[in-house]
Amino acid sequence: MLDFEKEFYSENVKIIVGVDEAGRGPLCGPVVAACCILPKDYKNEHINDSKKLTEKKREIVYKEILANAIDYGIGIVSPERIDVINIYQATKEAMLLAIKNLKHDYDLVLTDAMKLDIENKKVIDIIKGDAKCECIAAASIIAKVTRDRILIEYDKKYPEYGFKSHKGYGTKKHIEAIKKYGIIKGFHRETYEPIKSLLKENLIFEK
Repeated sequence: MLDFEKEFYSENVKIIVGVDEAGRGPLCGPVVAACCILPKDYKNEHINDSKKLTEKKREIVYKEILANAIDYGIGIVSPERIDVINIYQATKEAMLLAIKNLKHDYDLVLTDAMKLDIENKKVIDIIKGDAKCECIAAASIIAKVTRDRILIEYDKKYPEYGFKSHKGYGTKKHIEAIKKYGIIKGFHRETYEPIKSLLKENLIFEK
């Protein structure tokens, strides 16, 4: 049962925001963060760490979360930005942007093991938070579904890369496609291996 956040509610903490991200590891696409405010007494046994749910299940739970959430926000940081500031800083940036996009006020932020500085707000980073807190797990689902949908759109434009199946991760199929068809400028992360090395060796041509 994901109810670790229950211990943080108090007279001064009535609204809690859960924050998580998707897309730190892939070779392409943006990193997407999401935050979510769930009603204090809301309970959905299907909400779990997004990585533990099938794609079909995530889509179903995603709709349930949006239908019941008090508020949610999404932050997207581009591959070009990731290459400039590194993925750790880009993830922080995406999380802060997601929180900034909230319309509802809040008292406390819980993150999945990411330290954030937010003026006049308390932030607690929880190791494996997406496996302990329902609000963080909900945020992870929103982030994952949002990012997957971006990759599915790219799959329609560039079907030869197989984005729909691997969502940009460095699978054998993806790497073989990069070597055969080249990088997609502005979409592949040029500071990530093996793209970085292949670019140096002039084995990849910009599309």
